[in-house]
Amino acid sequence: MIRNTMLAAAVTAMAAPAFAQSATPNLVETAQAAGDFGTLLAAAEAAGLVETLTGEGPFTVFAPTDEAFAALPEGTVESLLQPENQEQLANILLYHVVPGKVMSTDLQDDMEADTALEGQSVTIDLDDGVMVEGATVTSADIEASNGVIHVIDSVILPEG
Repeated sequence: MIRNTMLAAAVTAMAAPAFAQSATPNLVETAQAAGDFGTLLAAAEAAGLVETLTGEGPFTVFAPTDEAFAALPEGTVESLLQPENQEQLANILLYHVVPGKVMSTDLQDDMEADTALEGQSVTIDLDDGVMVEGATVTSADIEASNGVIHVIDSVILPEG
């Protein structure tokens, strides 16, 4: 777990110029300022997705925290950050991104949201709080210039 955090911090520090602040924070800058998404930002950099997530959008990001990544089996994050696993990492991260700006007030129980960037859909469940594919939304509607972030407590994985 500590190794994951140190690795993420090292990759994020190397990628710092890619996350330069602008007048209106985009999704990446907003996540960076929150301080709990170092692993997600390191993964986005390793997967080559920073440009996409700083682009025009709008996008809705279901963002796993550092703690959510740390809960994955030991060695998973390090493995996914390897260059030979870039496509797999990108698919996992894009499974957390829905095109458009979907605010919590737009959600309906059992709705399907296409992750058009990845090609599958996620199911939103409102029966016991707000859940996305079994991950609980712990903070919602964090707005950015090019979309919105909903913080989730676990990493969701696409099928296949």
